[in-house]
Amino acid sequence: MAVLLTVLLASGCDQAKEAVNKGGDTPCNEFIAQDSDKQHVTVRKYLQNDTNLTTSTPDDNTVDGAIAAINLMCRAQANAATPIKNADLTGVLVPKK
Repeated sequence: MAVLLTVLLASGCDQAKEAVNKGGDTPCNEFIAQDSDKQHVTVRKYLQNDTNLTTSTPDDNTVDGAIAAINLMCRAQANAATPIKNADLTGVLVPKK
């Protein structure tokens, strides 16, 4: 019984992470502070919901590449509150909302 309860709680935590995750609306400063697991959840949600991917679920290589690019762009943004979906080269020079 205890094992079943543990499994249910663990799976519920993953669903809870997905539910409260902002995806592409996550501010850069929050994204940078996330651990790698949370960054994977954030970027996967962003890629699935906010981009025009040809597949509904991005593979791990796509997610890893996006994390690297987002980390690079977010660390250079003039406005740390820029959502990850808006982080780009122009935001390095001009603060974005």
